[in-house]
Amino acid sequence: MQKINYKSYILIILFYLSSITLSNSQIIKAIEIIGNERISEETIIIFSSVSTPDNITQNKLNNILKDLYETNYFEDVNVEISEEKIIITVKENPIVENINFDGIKSKTIKNQVLKNIKLKSRSSYNEFMIERDKNSIISSLKNLGYYQSKVDVFVEELLDNKVNIDFKIDIGSKAKIKKISFVGNKIFKDSKLKNIILSEEYKFWKFISGKKYLNQNIVDFDLRLLRNFYLNKGYYNVSINSSFARLISSDEFELIYNIEANDIIYFNNIDLKLPSDYNKKNFKKIFKLFSSLKGSKYSINSIEKILNEIDKISVSEQFQSVRSTVEEQIDNGLLDLTFKIEETDKFFVKKINIFGNNVTEETVIRNKLEIDEGDPFNELLLTKSINNIKGMNFFRSVKEEILSNENMDKIINIYVDEKPTGEIAAGAGYGTDGSTIFFTISENNYLGKGIDLDTNLELSPQRIKGSFRTTNPNYKNTDNSLSFSVEADEIDQLSNFGYKSNKTGFSLGTKFEYFNDLFLTLSSSSYYETIETDSTASTRQKKQEGDYFDSFLNVDFFHDKRNQKFKTSEGYYNNYFVNLPVLSTNYSLTSGYNYKYYSELYENNVSSIGFSVKGTSSLTDKDVKLSERLYIPSNKLRGFVRGKVGPKDGDDYIGGNFITSLNVSSTLPQILSNLQTVDFLVFFDAANVWGVDYDSTIDDSNQIRSSFGLGVDWFTPIGPLNFSFAQDLSKHKNDKTESFRFNLGTTF
Repeated sequence: MQKINYKSYILIILFYLSSITLSNSQIIKAIEIIGNERISEETIIIFSSVSTPDNITQNKLNNILKDLYETNYFEDVNVEISEEKIIITVKENPIVENINFDGIKSKTIKNQVLKNIKLKSRSSYNEFMIERDKNSIISSLKNLGYYQSKVDVFVEELLDNKVNIDFKIDIGSKAKIKKISFVGNKIFKDSKLKNIILSEEYKFWKFISGKKYLNQNIVDFDLRLLRNFYLNKGYYNVSINSSFARLISSDEFELIYNIEANDIIYFNNIDLKLPSDYNKKNFKKIFKLFSSLKGSKYSINSIEKILNEIDKISVSEQFQSVRSTVEEQIDNGLLDLTFKIEETDKFFVKKINIFGNNVTEETVIRNKLEIDEGDPFNELLLTKSINNIKGMNFFRSVKEEILSNENMDKIINIYVDEKPTGEIAAGAGYGTDGSTIFFTISENNYLGKGIDLDTNLELSPQRIKGSFRTTNPNYKNTDNSLSFSVEADEIDQLSNFGYKSNKTGFSLGTKFEYFNDLFLTLSSSSYYETIETDSTASTRQKKQEGDYFDSFLNVDFFHDKRNQKFKTSEGYYNNYFVNLPVLSTNYSLTSGYNYKYYSELYENNVSSIGFSVKGTSSLTDKDVKLSERLYIPSNKLRGFVRGKVGPKDGDDYIGGNFITSLNVSSTLPQILSNLQTVDFLVFFDAANVWGVDYDSTIDDSNQIRSSFGLGVDWFTPIGPLNFSFAQDLSKHKNDKTESFRFNLGTTF
């Protein structure tokens, strides 16, 4: 590769150092360009900003040099004045004919590396651009885990002042994280901190995970995760000031995090200052939070929770143009907080513009806005609006820009970057109940109208189910959703429960937020069903053979106060539903209630308690259909064979009219520090199924079944793997028990 030519840059420096402003400006009447071959005189004159006649000073000459060099078109530039003429002499940089990148076989890696390359074919050759692109390649490879990569650049000079550029890349071996260490950590176990970060130590069973390789982007994110963890454990002054990797072997590193954490501090006095015309009664919830926090460990999440609650109240009470802040003061390990709500100047929204939605209709996006043109400008509502748009999952990014007109009213520009919204997926699962295969084709933004389309197929030895569902989340530009679905479902339970069901039907429903976090779903469903029974089935069961038509009105209330849907650690949910028969061959009413509460009792321990009850009954003198009778779900009563509990008619378990369950569980401390993806828990289950409406001779003991045991959740590279080891505590003589159960499933 050619050596970097510093001559031109030294000339510029000398030119500036020696520059003395001309005592008198000199008038030039002509311009002469020398040395140009490809670039026209007119273009050079435009770049130099010279015209005739013109007054030329020393400062003007400096700017001409600077402007011409910044074009990257020239290797050398000289400017001089002779009599009344300015002479610009240039030496053009070569033109890049071809650029080759050799040494990277993976298209994915190559695309990732080359997306930041600035040099292009037919562009002007510049040695500093080569150095910059070389460093960019090395940096990109490091971010992908290739820390031992090498890049050599070869420049081939061609005729007509052209060059070919060859990047010879040796990516080397991917840097494995052999060991993760925490320097300065004397508070928490290393295993605990390893669970916090994303980076993982290299283990042979983690053959899919990319987190076992050194990645600077992940390491940077780890630093933020560690800092937030300490900030939520009472450590107000914590510094995770550096992290580095120590080379152990040619492709193995020790990843080291440096941690400095001072003493724990506690919340002390917490106050809220409001504008004089605000009613404190509106902020009762905030003052309750203050009382609960006093004396507890400092937590940044607690402060953010209070600020979020203040924002919610401000929005719900329609306070306009407000700003919430917090002041902190520490004395002897105690932290005093003062939250302030301040009114700002009141402006109005003049215009809202949306850019980048090439597919998505503008009305679909505007339906998610909490603020409209003509409304008083409210930053809280704008933030909520942007979050609503992000939650649609139609866009890679959503950004807002706030401008002011001459009257200081606001113009809001919203920029969206659309992404593909279609998905084709396949999945498989295997457990003690058998195997399942399923396929899914979905489109979440059909025709840009925000309409959700889903087609699903499920195949197992006992079941063949196909369905199609479409949902319009903003029906007629409202916040209400409208959904329609059709399905065909064949269930073969002849060997287990003595019957086979073949059902087809459709449903139509709407869902909306009835109150804060309280969702109401109303739907109507109709099904045509054929039931067959086994040759060995009882006379009572055989009576249910035949064709059925059922139409229901379904009502579902769901109150969700969980802090997060996945791996919940705090909060609760309530769910009540009822299915009312409207037109039916066999009128049956089904209703139920579910409740579950989560609490983090101490560090790294999440306990939960859940309760559910469900019942179905015939509104006529007919029996409840075999397919509508109730069985205890396997996750509600571990230690028992699914469905093999409760009333029994001959050899067939026929389910009951009522079921109830109580489930208590608690996670255990991390037992295997090297298996950070494994969670252990202890559980207690109690459940019952009872009620037979067609014959008193059938054994229906109405007896509580219970069990306790150990559960294991392992998030493997091919999907979640669940184990349970259970011992029954109470049972009926007809019940079938099992001590061990597992399930494995994934999508690909």
